[in-house]
Amino acid sequence: MGLLIEADLHTHTLASTHAYSTIKENCDCAHEYGLKAIAMTDHMVNMPDSPHIWHFVNLDALPRSINGVYVLKGAEADILNEDGAIDVELPMQKKLEWIVASMHKQTMAEGDFYTNTKAYMAVAKNPHIDVIGHCTAAAFPFDMEKCLKTFKEYGKLVEINESSMLNKKGSKKNAVEVLKICKKYEIPIVVDTDCHYCEYIGKTPISEQLIEDGDFPRELIVNSSWERIAERVRAKHPDCGI
Repeated sequence: MGLLIEADLHTHTLASTHAYSTIKENCDCAHEYGLKAIAMTDHMVNMPDSPHIWHFVNLDALPRSINGVYVLKGAEADILNEDGAIDVELPMQKKLEWIVASMHKQTMAEGDFYTNTKAYMAVAKNPHIDVIGHCTAAAFPFDMEKCLKTFKEYGKLVEINESSMLNKKGSKKNAVEVLKICKKYEIPIVVDTDCHYCEYIGKTPISEQLIEDGDFPRELIVNSSWERIAERVRAKHPDCGI
């Protein structure tokens, strides 16, 4: 298959204190592995160990690329309730170049099937969110077919999350079902590592095996091409310099 992705769009730095690498270390490993870009998506403010909001306010201090790797300046936002609220104020939503919206036990109570479905349906309508993060998490069951089709309708990318499958029970089984539905309805996805240590950047062996086993179309993996991601970013931020 070769290198599956050219851009890893869900990564953390030690600004989120349960991660262990700097942005420079992440980019150095991304360069070594052959990636063209990463998104820097540290946790937003409702996560207990998130960086201060100034971390996000000051992202312009970073260069456009580090060691030849483009850096999208973003965040992993927390989905907070069934209304689809996230812990990012609207001005910051407009500023960030890449937003992954995810459910976490620390920021959203484990709800029932109906509540989670309603939350995802609402989140899908937010024009500033780019990716629905690790929606394969077993802790948050939802109506997959209904929501995944809605994600496509509103231009949200569905994430296949390597870290979840490696570390969270049930995620791999759910990922198989997500891929099956996405293939059926031609719903675009991204494959991300959600890495918390630099040497895992870009490495997605579990995802690659599932994609191969399910004969999932490469053209639906949007971050298999950095240029396709760059086009999406430029459409929202024409002055971003990418």
